[in-house]
Amino acid sequence: MGEVIYGKPVADKITETVKKDVEELKNRGIVPKLAIVRVGAKPDDLAYERGALKRCEKVGIEPQVVELPEDISQDDFIKELHKLNDDEMVHGILVFRPLPKHLDESVIKYEIAPEKDVDCFSPVNEGKLYEGDDSGFSPCTPVAVMEILKHYDVKLKGADVTVIGASNVVGKPVALLLLNEAATPTICHIDTKDTAKASRNADILVAACGVPRLVKENFVKDSAVVIDVGINLDENGKLCGDVDFDNVKEKASKITPVPKGVGSVTTSILARHVVKACKMQTEKLAEALV
Repeated sequence: MGEVIYGKPVADKITETVKKDVEELKNRGIVPKLAIVRVGAKPDDLAYERGALKRCEKVGIEPQVVELPEDISQDDFIKELHKLNDDEMVHGILVFRPLPKHLDESVIKYEIAPEKDVDCFSPVNEGKLYEGDDSGFSPCTPVAVMEILKHYDVKLKGADVTVIGASNVVGKPVALLLLNEAATPTICHIDTKDTAKASRNADILVAACGVPRLVKENFVKDSAVVIDVGINLDENGKLCGDVDFDNVKEKASKITPVPKGVGSVTTSILARHVVKACKMQTEKLAEALV
């Protein structure tokens, strides 16, 4: 049976550093603030929101939840986003994605202030991710995946990695981050002919497709490392990942659970990004006053 690798030790280490940074900012009269923008009430958004609020409380970041109706118009959504852009007390903005289909993300992503975009929604931050420029903000969940792999000493250089899921939020960016570490990533998506076959060659398997327990034992080669990014509700309303955990753990060398896996690290990365954004904006303001 493989080792179950939990997110808590990784999250705790990051949280301690962030907490100290927040204390230093507060000693200067600066309170980092995160605005969470949620449309409707999807279970996975609510689960992430609860975790984010808990993490904010733990490190001393002030949260603000902007809850918008599911039928909000695109113009009204953009107006709400602009309010947060213009609010000097807000340092970070997290927009839960995917947005409802009537809201065009390809348009909206240009409306968020890049310096407040702590989860890489803006094309400016997407470009910086592509270039390997760490002055921007990479998406929180892919960064969390990388932090877990590094914390548990998983060799990345030369590793064959299969990422199941090609979203702009997790799949594509995590493949880029892996590539930057000299791994060899393969991305599987809805039109991939044989995802199980592609996955069986992987030293590391990252499941990020949003399908409950899709990844079965036959997807995984012996001693592979399995990272489960999924947050789903099964037919009984129980939280589960994209991996059939009970069966796959017998074959994997290391595997993350759901819950208590990637999610806790994601919220600690979010907190770290808010502090980074706060510092950058504060320094910019100080320079403008000189």
